[in-house]
Amino acid sequence: MKLMMFKRGWDTRLGLVEGDTVIDVAAADPSLPADLLGLIQAGDWAMAKLRDIPASAAASTKSPLASVEPALPIAKPPKFICVGLNYLEHAKEGGHAPPTYPSFFPRWSNSLVAAEAPVIRPKVSTHLDYECELTIVVGKGGRHIPEAKALEHVFGYTIFNDVSVRDYQRKTSQWLPGKNFDATGPLGPCVVTADALPPGASGLNIMTRVNGETMQSSNTSDMIFTVANVIATLSAFMTLEAGDLIATGTPSGVAHARKPPAWMKAGDIVEIEIEKIGVLRNKIVDEL
Repeated sequence: MKLMMFKRGWDTRLGLVEGDTVIDVAAADPSLPADLLGLIQAGDWAMAKLRDIPASAAASTKSPLASVEPALPIAKPPKFICVGLNYLEHAKEGGHAPPTYPSFFPRWSNSLVAAEAPVIRPKVSTHLDYECELTIVVGKGGRHIPEAKALEHVFGYTIFNDVSVRDYQRKTSQWLPGKNFDATGPLGPCVVTADALPPGASGLNIMTRVNGETMQSSNTSDMIFTVANVIATLSAFMTLEAGDLIATGTPSGVAHARKPPAWMKAGDIVEIEIEKIGVLRNKIVDEL
């Protein structure tokens, strides 16, 4: 299944995507949770009811997918954890040795923006970089999750652009400042459930385009630390919760490694595409 949150007036609605149509879940079945986080937290009974909707959904509950405005799939995730240096060639282009343990850092919810919303290039920097990333949506929490069972804890996958303010990222050995400027983390628009993708979302093409030019092109099978390994490693030191998001790192081709650097600027259109999940599109604008 493919799910999304979308805007309707001042409200946000949970949508079930069927082809080029989105079904308003609350209109089709008011007993279901009103948002994606609630759906994930509700568990199996809610998913079973959701699967029954398409055949019975009235025409009045449906809208053309192209006509709806995406909202963040999860606006305030319990945790949003990112993995750095998870593709070998990306580690090399940044001058790093291949990691033997994942580099983790947090993203705060104020940094997130929905698909089609503007990404803000801050006043204090011109070093704005793109990073296409497969992102795990945790379905079942836990602690000390064995790697062999880790995929049982995945609800689905979405797309993230880990836009980085590189000069601020490098002010210290910790990456938090450059990864948490307001409105620099596009997420979505859709979440595809794990059962609709290969195990661990492996073998999917992943790419970034800026103004139509391909800047990154790789495959999720090239990740150093797999989805299952990342979940097992994180749960060794923290309790994962339903609705947590985990971005799994970016491949090579980022702006800072190019000669000259291909920093993003106002007016640029950035598209992140992951096979079988979709396209995340945003425009860069300057901070006022």
